[in-house]
Amino acid sequence: MVRFITVEREYGSQGADFARTLADRLGWELLDAGLIDAVAKKAKVPTDVAQAYDEQIDPWYFRYGRAFWYSSVDRLSSSEEARFDSERFVELLRETMRDAADRGSCVLVGRGASSALANVPGAFHIFVFASMARKKKWVIENFPEKTASAQEEILATNERRASYIRRIYGHEWQNPHLYHLMLNSCMGPEAMLGAALAAAGLLNRVPAMTQRG
Repeated sequence: MVRFITVEREYGSQGADFARTLADRLGWELLDAGLIDAVAKKAKVPTDVAQAYDEQIDPWYFRYGRAFWYSSVDRLSSSEEARFDSERFVELLRETMRDAADRGSCVLVGRGASSALANVPGAFHIFVFASMARKKKWVIENFPEKTASAQEEILATNERRASYIRRIYGHEWQNPHLYHLMLNSCMGPEAMLGAALAAAGLLNRVPAMTQRG
């Protein structure tokens, strides 16, 4: 029985919008930016500090320098913020996602949730993609100032997400074997919802009035 759903998404595919609608339709908790808030609370750092590590990887020089930093007791700061880095972020993020999976009835968006929770019973993993034309249209409509660089922005963001998953989990982000369902958002939101709910066996969890069409 499916207890929670993860949604990975290409930038510009409107996967986050789909996840929000899916959570609303099911009456489940949506965990997107809220994951970052939870990590910040656990780490006792400001949300903007945690946000800086969202789907990011420490540069090599920071990881290298940190080894020397932590080896010196005299230089070790008592500040939680001073000791917060991407490895600590990932540790707390995985803990937060596992807690959410244990509670169930939630939709988790991005941040390697499908990899972090790959072997957790009750999971249903979805990947949302789209044509480049559709992704560019979304970027241009939402960020007109990026019209000239829309495609470069899309490619760079998706490569950053793929690199993050590869480094943290050793998985290829777009590997279909990681997911129970891959959805092309060009099919439209209602068709996506119908396909996801049917594939996850959750149509009976949706009020009858929302199953029309």
